[in-house]
Parts: sequence; C-alpha cells; structure tokens
Amino acid sequence: MLLKIYPDHPNRKEIDKVVDVLRDGGLVIYPTDTLYAMGCDAFDVRAVEKICRIKGVNPQKSNLSIICPDLSSASEYARISNHAFKLMKRCLPGPFTFILPTSGELPKIYKSRKEVGIRIPDNPIVHELADALGNPLLSMSVYDRESDDEPEYLTDPELMEEKYAGQVDIVIDGGYGRTEGSTVVDCTQEPFSIVRQGRGIVEL
Repeated sequence: MLLKIYPDHPNRKEIDKVVDVLRDGGLVIYPTDTLYAMGCDAFDVRAVEKICRIKGVNPQKSNLSIICPDLSSASEYARISNHAFKLMKRCLPGPFTFILPTSGELPKIYKSRKEVGIRIPDNPIVHELADALGNPLLSMSVYDRESDDEPEYLTDPELMEEKYAGQVDIVIDGGYGRTEGSTVVDCTQEPFSIVRQGRGIVEL
C-alpha cells in the first residue's frame, strides 16, 4: 500500500494509520534525511527478524540501527558517554548513525552484538512515527549492494512499492529520496572514528 504523507506537515491521521500497522507487527518503508529505509517496531522481535530475512542480514553478526525521536529516548537504549552526548547534540537531528554500547532496555536480538546504531534523522515524517509509536524504529536502508536495481528504486516510492509488494505493509510516499547514506560514527571507544563517510559532515 502506497501512502502519501507530506513531509512539511505530516497528517496525524496518516501517521496514526502507520503506527497501528507497526504496533501490529507490520513493516513500513519510510523516508529519512538520507536513503529511504525499511523499518518496524524495534521491540517486535518477529518483525525485526522478518526485515533481516528480506535484507539478507544476520542479526547475530550485523549491527542493527534504531531511530529515536530525540536524544533523551536514545539514552534509554544506548549508553551515551558525555563526550558522545556532546557530539550527538551537535549533529542531531541529521544524517548520522552513531554506534554505541547497548543498554539493558533492548531485546536480546540487539544485545548479542553489544552495540547498536542510533539515528535521529532530520525528517518530520519519521520523527512523528517514532514519537507516536513510543518505541524506537528498527531502520535498514532500502539500498542493497548486491542488487542491480536502477537508482530510481532507491528514490521513487512508487517503484519501491512495486518492488516490495507483498513483503511490506506500507510504503510512505514522502517525496523523492536521496541516494547517499548516513555517515556512521563509532563511539564505542575513544578516539571516536568515522566508519563510513556519508551525507553528514562532522569533525571529531
């Protein structure tokens, strides 16, 4: 199902419709401030496992990322040092993923790696989703390194809906997406390091 939501003024009824699907274990593709992402309620382990199967990811071996509405909620799920907090406060919301040690509040599927990626994108739609859901959103980019899809399948919601029909419940059309991912910053040990340079620019 393709659902149009305008990023400048997300309609609360449409946001609630998506949240109901997420609470029911559904999968959603939504815009961020980088690539479109596939997500679910991060606390619904079955939904998380379903996304991992679709994306060909082993959750026991790969870092998983979650989207939080703000730093306060992020601190519930990750251990954020003072240094990391200052850096994140400077950069967020924005096109960054910060790798941090997990806290005891996340399900075991995350704690098997003892690290979690934290995202707070600068996009009103996904912010409203995470805030209304009350739980973080698991987030995986729709980008697939092994796919030979045309770039339009990364940016055009209608083509994403065509590609993932039967696999996800809703594709949010929040306008055309970008083609560059987030900058990934490892904050698990000092000095912090940039694991992947993406759209976000930061001096550590």
